[in-house]
Amino acid sequence: MDNGRENNADREMGLQDEVIKKLEDKEELSVERIFENKEVPSWRKQLTTRAFAVSFVLSVMFCFIVMKLNLTTGIIPSLNVSAGLLGFFFVKTWTKVLEKSGMLKQPFTRQENTVIQTCVVASSGIAFSGGFGSYLFGMSERVAKQSAEAKYGLDYKNPAIGWMISFLFVVSFLGLFSVLPLRKIMIIDFKLTYPSGTATAYLINSFHTPEGAKLAKKQVRELGKFFSFSFVWGFFQWFFTAGDDCGFSNFPTFGLKAYKYKFFFDFSATYVGVGMICPHIINVSLLVGGILSWGILWPLIETRKGDWYSADLDPHSLQGLQGYKVFISIAMILGDGLYNFFKVLRQTLAGLFYKFQRRNANMQIPVVEDSSRVRKSLSYDDQRRAQLFLKDQIPTWFAIGGYFALAAVSTATLPLIFHHLKWYYIIVIYIFAPTLAFCNAFGCGLTDWSLASTYGKLAIFTIGAWAGASHGGVLAGLAACGVMMNIVSTASDLMQDFKTGYLTMASPYSMFVSQVVGTAMGCVISPCVFWIFYKAFPDLGLPTSAYPAPFATVYYNMAKLGVEGFSALPKDCLKLCYGFFAASIVINLIRDALGKKRSWFIPLPMAMAIPFYLGSYFAIDMCVGSLILFVWQKINRAKADAFGPAVASGLICGDGIWTLPSSILALVGVKPPICMKFLSRATNTKVDKYLGS
Repeated sequence: MDNGRENNADREMGLQDEVIKKLEDKEELSVERIFENKEVPSWRKQLTTRAFAVSFVLSVMFCFIVMKLNLTTGIIPSLNVSAGLLGFFFVKTWTKVLEKSGMLKQPFTRQENTVIQTCVVASSGIAFSGGFGSYLFGMSERVAKQSAEAKYGLDYKNPAIGWMISFLFVVSFLGLFSVLPLRKIMIIDFKLTYPSGTATAYLINSFHTPEGAKLAKKQVRELGKFFSFSFVWGFFQWFFTAGDDCGFSNFPTFGLKAYKYKFFFDFSATYVGVGMICPHIINVSLLVGGILSWGILWPLIETRKGDWYSADLDPHSLQGLQGYKVFISIAMILGDGLYNFFKVLRQTLAGLFYKFQRRNANMQIPVVEDSSRVRKSLSYDDQRRAQLFLKDQIPTWFAIGGYFALAAVSTATLPLIFHHLKWYYIIVIYIFAPTLAFCNAFGCGLTDWSLASTYGKLAIFTIGAWAGASHGGVLAGLAACGVMMNIVSTASDLMQDFKTGYLTMASPYSMFVSQVVGTAMGCVISPCVFWIFYKAFPDLGLPTSAYPAPFATVYYNMAKLGVEGFSALPKDCLKLCYGFFAASIVINLIRDALGKKRSWFIPLPMAMAIPFYLGSYFAIDMCVGSLILFVWQKINRAKADAFGPAVASGLICGDGIWTLPSSILALVGVKPPICMKFLSRATNTKVDKYLGS
């Protein structure tokens, strides 16, 4: 569940599986025959001004949403459906007005809809891979000071608009070129599934049929209704947050004792919506992790105060209880990440071996084995799609030349931004990056899991250890993480988009251009959005903040652990870390041994690890969302499946967008008028006596 898009909240979405299954049945009726009489526009006509205008507006909206999620819990659900749906709604409304006035020159097509979705997801994806809630903010003095003093001084680099935008521009485009020559092999030869890209394509195709357009209108109406409710609810809550621990977000739902250990419902529309999108097992796993840590483990460790750690330590010192919270969660994250890395690597190598065997057995493309597969491979839809996909060829020399040119610029520029990141570290990263980007893109095509931050963690430990603690190894490791993470993340995103474009008959040219434009938008929008949060909330990144940025602390301490070793851990913490690391692997082994159908009751270690640091309040919100969807499905499953994602997206978007005006109010010094705080009866009596005197 590490900071978002590779997590199970994003990757094990039952919604996608259901959408793909239902629409694959319709595929037998031939989707392309429905659009047979509609001309496929040239790639230039797919890249319209209105598409990029709508993409820019949606990119700003989605960057605020992703940034808020990044800086609160790091759980980021898939927003592809929301992007496709809102893009369809805005442009459809635009074209309808122009059509009535007789000024419409070009109708709205599914290819243009795909361009918008690709551009928005590429842009908001930078808010994740840019590391604003992880490695990039983890470099800051604010996060570094939360750790115990380093042996070789405190290494940090505070955020600034200039260097953040420069950094993203020199590292975010290499991933697009690293796997570009392999698009035909991945999409046509190997016929990789890319479930997220496939589900998005089927939805976009359905939007542009008469029946699908009617449903899309109703979905947008529901999204708008809950968007408005969520936004107004966020505005209403703001009035009661005039001080620390004030407002509905600090409501002691289960009593003050439970509140002390982070068990309460904080009335967050965002996480109720996220809970509706995430599978039930994710939400339950989060709650189990919260109960295990804040309900059992931390109260037990607190009894060892004065023995395992000093009773005089600051509550947020990593040499005290806070250290157990951070490092045990790191152990579980690393155990789960390492297990899934080798699992996906094994599947990738096995898949490659199988695909190459089939290809060698029959050099005809698409590769086939029997008559039923022949019929499927030579279907009308496959023929039309493959013909267009292969028509607009992107030259191999362009991809290779682009990669080397960008790598040269990056190698020369990055040491100027991060003095501890030497040019030879960067060259080594760029030598291995294309191979790792291919592994990530191929594994994502098979499993829908992008292991971007797992590859980033490998860079943290290898480059950090190579640099050494006395030579800025912490900053070098975090910067290397950013370089690697951006490459492998954008590579898998590009292949997802190529799969979407293949199924919607969008040109590879338009897909690549929209990805480049979206990435460029993200390189500017994301740092600006983060800067608003950074300036508006002076306590950003602190454990007591509304925006604690938990993964920033986790990443910094991973880098510190990599260069300083286990001496950074408090007493007996290492033994507990070993135990939870092993438990994470064992739980995964049990899940895989039982199979998908029988492992629904086994919690996910990565999901369990997040509340270890943050508490269970957001898990309770997500379980409420999960319960709402569960009851809805029992009452009317068809309606819940059709409108559940739209309702959830509305809740997430409305509350997420409220952060923009709330940030502006904070920047200009406008403070809420009321502090709603909850006290125990004894404390309240003391306050009354004090005020009475």
